[in-house]
Amino acid sequence: MASPVPLRRPAWVEEFSAFILKGNVVDLAVGIIIGAAFTTIVSSLVKDLLNPLIGLLIGGIDFSNMFVTLKGPSEPTLAAAQHAGAVTLNIGIFLNAVIQFLIVGFAVFWIVKGLSRLQVAGKKAAAAPPPPSEVLLGEIRDLLAAQTNAAKSAE
Repeated sequence: MASPVPLRRPAWVEEFSAFILKGNVVDLAVGIIIGAAFTTIVSSLVKDLLNPLIGLLIGGIDFSNMFVTLKGPSEPTLAAAQHAGAVTLNIGIFLNAVIQFLIVGFAVFWIVKGLSRLQVAGKKAAAAPPPPSEVLLGEIRDLLAAQTNAAKSAE
């Protein structure tokens, strides 16, 4: 049995569909996915490679265990302090986040710089010669200007 009231899709549904399918939104989604994967790589770089090296250089300090106990039992490691229910100020975890931010910022800087160079090189290569009709019109203009100048100098 047919519905007595015809059902229409609201206009915003069409607008939303057009918005989602725009290239910019899809590019943004791809960028976010790649960014999340890049963040995992940078986290591992900082945690597994840089922090041990920096810790070794400054006397074997493990950044992840740099913390201050504000309330509760004082424990030798952050995990033990948190397990005991202590309130801690996690300085080492914050330092890890700062190092990760600097690495990501540095990497993004070089990526953007490289892409900018490629875009400039692409624009220079894309500059095509003018079409033959424009070249011909330019020659006609130059000939007319030369004739006008010759006529003026003959007077």
